[in-house]
Amino acid sequence: MATTPGLAGEQALAPLDSRYVNVDALPWKPTPTPGIDMKVLMEDVQSGLLTALFRWQPGTALPLHEHVEIEQTYVISGSIVDDEGEVREGDYVWRPKGNRHVARSPGGALVLSFFLKPNRFLVGELAGQELK
Repeated sequence: MATTPGLAGEQALAPLDSRYVNVDALPWKPTPTPGIDMKVLMEDVQSGLLTALFRWQPGTALPLHEHVEIEQTYVISGSIVDDEGEVREGDYVWRPKGNRHVARSPGGALVLSFFLKPNRFLVGELAGQELK
């Protein structure tokens, strides 16, 4: 079942009720990558479905990872760069299942991302872990 972690009163809602999320009230939580924090807007732990805001500090790099399923990202502010290109404020990128890359944010960024399944890290101390 999909939920919004930290959403006050969600347990009292019926299964088919809409979930109205006060995004400002949700806490930022760290990801496995220092310099990247997230606010989970919607998550289905069983399927891996995840919608989240990600806040990248300037100079942050997300180590080599694989997109296990399609990933979509809309950049609210700043930019994200990899060897294929740059996605800037107001732009959108989606990556196919199996895409592998290192993502960087030289100047910082705020992005809205949608995952069908979490990314999987491929190298270093995070190898084998999922981005959650």
